[in-house]
Amino acid sequence: MSGRRTLIGGAVLASVALIASHGALAQQTRRLPPECITPKLRVCLMLAGSLRQDCAISALADMPDQCRKAISEGAAGRAGPLPTGWREEAFGTDPRQKVEWIMPAGVDQKAPLLLFVHGGGWSIGDKRMEAGTKGAHFSAQGWAFASTNYRLVPAATVEQQAADVAAAIALLRRQPGIDPDRIVIMGHSAGAHLAALVASDPAYLKAAGVPLNAVKGVVLLDGAGYDVPAQIGDARNRAQAMYTQAFSTDPKRQAALSPVTHAAAPNAGRWLILPVERRQDSRTQSEKLAAALRTAGTSVELLPQAGKTHMTLNRELGTTGDPSTAVVDAFLNTL
Repeated sequence: MSGRRTLIGGAVLASVALIASHGALAQQTRRLPPECITPKLRVCLMLAGSLRQDCAISALADMPDQCRKAISEGAAGRAGPLPTGWREEAFGTDPRQKVEWIMPAGVDQKAPLLLFVHGGGWSIGDKRMEAGTKGAHFSAQGWAFASTNYRLVPAATVEQQAADVAAAIALLRRQPGIDPDRIVIMGHSAGAHLAALVASDPAYLKAAGVPLNAVKGVVLLDGAGYDVPAQIGDARNRAQAMYTQAFSTDPKRQAALSPVTHAAAPNAGRWLILPVERRQDSRTQSEKLAAALRTAGTSVELLPQAGKTHMTLNRELGTTGDPSTAVVDAFLNTL
């Protein structure tokens, strides 16, 4: 399956999991309001495997915003109460402007911070998705681990999403026990785009009162939105509707929201870019970003991940024996 079809694959399949289960179609769809069960989605639910994934991407693009909101809220609700040791705080008045984090145990000095930004095509997703395993692993390595929500398209703009990520960082820098000047931003899929944008365009952190040099590193997990005009202009991109909804049809705005546009210095200190090896567009976009950053003198490691998919790279990060986790651990140990 091509990388373009899996831009939001992990989030799409997580969303489909909320509305699809074994059994009759009536059982599969009862978790969503009736108006969300579009004819296209009904077809998707009767398919399986990669066909379902292809179909779900297209169906989700056509869903009303309230349906996408229901999907994200369902993901959050299924996660259950805040796990032991985690705390949550708001960095704004919108219900989506919340971040939760866990501190490492038995650390006497201030801990560095690793902030995770979830994916979801800029329009769905939740901070609880795939965060628990990461939090357990990285906090055991001595890091304060956080996962943030942000307002979602189309109710919010991508500019506001990047501002939310910066605001979450500003809030976390004020927390006792967190080193305010040792921060790493990690993102998956659309979250990788937002992480890269915040770490390359100084305007967002500056507006939040965060010095750019406080961000010592960036970890990007299979993003494909670093050059937005190129993705929107590619007729083979099955996620064009998602891109257009998020970035509009204005070439100037698309460029302004592309991390490659801001790759000239200054940038965050060091970058680890992990595209899925067999996703051609993710690799192409990652190579383009890496080249632009290196031209500016920024340290970049670009390591395509073999044997991974868009979903498993994120889902398996933090699990025992995972090779991608070992790569991230080695990178973090150098910061």
